[in-house]
Amino acid sequence: MLNDDEWPPLRPVGVGIRGRCPRCGQGHLFSGFLKIADKCDYCDLDFSFADPADGPAFFVICFACIPSLIMGLWIELAYQAPYWVHLLTTLPFLLLTCIPPLRPLKGWLVASQYYFKAAEGKLDDGLEK
Repeated sequence: MLNDDEWPPLRPVGVGIRGRCPRCGQGHLFSGFLKIADKCDYCDLDFSFADPADGPAFFVICFACIPSLIMGLWIELAYQAPYWVHLLTTLPFLLLTCIPPLRPLKGWLVASQYYFKAAEGKLDDGLEK
């Protein structure tokens, strides 16, 4: 099996949004909707390095939830709409703009972590070795 240096570098956006392995681009990154697999089923890359934390949720909140909330408030203030109107307009818009982007964003962040070799910060004890 090839080591990391022998695989061609793949663009994080390309493999991430498709939910593919950031090293080979063939295997699956996810084992569920948002659950990251333990390893690639094609090249056996261990995905234990992957820790997107709340990154995908942050982006979705900023770019989808806030506009959805503004739309709902606008409908309420402009038309004084009853609850059923919000149930038929605001709720589906909120769900369609918040749930589908989570998986591609999470894949992109994990692929970016691999591509840029991002890791948890470590303290430097100041000793030369």
